[in-house]
Amino acid sequence: MIQRMLAGGLIAGFAAGLLGALLHFAFVQELILLGEEYETGALTHFAGSGAAPDAATHDHSHDAGEAPHDHGSDGETSAFQRNALTVLFTGLIYAGYGLILVAGFALAEHFGRTIRAQDGILWGIAGFVSLQLAPAMGLAPELPGTVAADLGARQVWWWGTVLATGTGLALLAYGRGIVAWAIAGALLAAPHVIGAPQLGEYYGSAPPEVGAEFAARVLGVGFVVWTVLGWLAGRFWAADPA
Repeated sequence: MIQRMLAGGLIAGFAAGLLGALLHFAFVQELILLGEEYETGALTHFAGSGAAPDAATHDHSHDAGEAPHDHGSDGETSAFQRNALTVLFTGLIYAGYGLILVAGFALAEHFGRTIRAQDGILWGIAGFVSLQLAPAMGLAPELPGTVAADLGARQVWWWGTVLATGTGLALLAYGRGIVAWAIAGALLAAPHVIGAPQLGEYYGSAPPEVGAEFAARVLGVGFVVWTVLGWLAGRFWAADPA
């Protein structure tokens, strides 16, 4: 059983992580790099509104603008290292998620439920809702150059939301009776009734339009990768009934 969980979870998770890295490079990384330019001051939001011409343009001729756009060997090495670490960490993160999924499969089978590949897809979507979508309703994915409330408070709310949402979805799927469904509804709603930590005022160097696009793309990529992860984990699990 342990070997089955490790093999299925790690292989499915790392494969899904490689897909996640590919989608990250295709849809998300360009916005992160753009946000970093606003964060470092290489670009300025609303710079064209009454600002001096050099502040409003992205000038490559002066010294201050050279470093962020160095196309020499050091810049290429740094970009390669960054991309390699992105692939590695994305693969490891989703391998961890894969282990969590197959542990859930084992628990479900312990209570007499059969997990097929189709069921794995639903589990993957539930994982996406629990770890990404529900927390994003209070704490959207953060683009560099944006600001947020105290980190510790956000972490507490995030973990509470993940646990409450995951438990609520499990009760909706496998609970029996009105009481179980009522508890599920209360758990799903509780984090959002309490509310995520928020700032008293909003400010930041990156344009909100870029931040909104970034959040949408992160959630879109997450949905695809979690769905593939659930399908792969379900297939590996169902293929080995031992």
